[in-house]
Amino acid sequence: MLKKIALEEHFSGPGFEHYLQAVADSFDPGVLKAIEKLLPDFNDQRLATMDEAGIEIAVLSQTAPGVQQERDTTFATKSARQNNDFLAEAMRKYPNRYRGFACVALQDPRAACKELERCVKELGFVGVLLNGHTNGAYLDEKQFWPFWEQLATLDVPVYLHPGNPYDKPHMYAGRPELNGATWSWTCETSTHALRLIFGGTFDHFPTVKVILGHMGETIPFYLWRIDSRAQTSTAGRALNKTPSEYFRDHFVITTSGVCAHAPLICSLTELGEDNVMFSVDYPYEDTAAAVTFIETAPLTQTVKEKVCYLNAQRILKLQNVYA
Repeated sequence: MLKKIALEEHFSGPGFEHYLQAVADSFDPGVLKAIEKLLPDFNDQRLATMDEAGIEIAVLSQTAPGVQQERDTTFATKSARQNNDFLAEAMRKYPNRYRGFACVALQDPRAACKELERCVKELGFVGVLLNGHTNGAYLDEKQFWPFWEQLATLDVPVYLHPGNPYDKPHMYAGRPELNGATWSWTCETSTHALRLIFGGTFDHFPTVKVILGHMGETIPFYLWRIDSRAQTSTAGRALNKTPSEYFRDHFVITTSGVCAHAPLICSLTELGEDNVMFSVDYPYEDTAAAVTFIETAPLTQTVKEKVCYLNAQRILKLQNVYA
């Protein structure tokens, strides 16, 4: 079995349980109950699942929607710090198995920058995960430039994870089946990513990297048309590069939650074998299905090793893993 690093693996820290109610309508109650039982566990169940899958390192992150929907800025900042301390303790207990993505409260961007610096420099975290917008504010807005500057300074990636749309578009009315991971989260997150491109974020911060899960939230399959139509718009002509060039230069993706070979081959073709990484989306997806998918993928052994662990090792600077 191939050894693996998984990057989109979730937990829930103390005091964060109630935030899950914001996404409860996207799940069957029985399914959500089973997920809620697994989220706080760092011990037997999670480790046994990792062992069976050949996952030697799991990069853990606070599950959505988390602190970014919190309206009280002071409380959000305090909660994020406590959440990071909780995760750091699990990392200390199992230093060979867990790494962490920081939780930050962008309600106060400068406080978030300080917390990210603490997490990276003192707690050993490998980046930060954001569950979408922060109370309707998106990362291309200038208020978040200090955050991008901090990412560039620390040289760590941001994992842009889905969250609920800020408002409810009429097109979803009467069709609750479209909410959540089925569709609305994909639209929300891919749009957020494209805002970064068209907003010129990467012209100002040319070294930063963004990780997208779920096979790139459909963007790899649509790059040609985005380029084509951008040429006909004022916004597209204002860019220094084509949208696809920005995407290939600044985004890497994970396979989390998409266990199908055709999208994997397409993503590798569009982005290159150095920019796709294995993930499960535990405990929301089935680990065994994710393992079977990647183990049976029609790829060379060299490419499989890159996807399963070498790309993550490079991007997250896990120099001591598999040395």
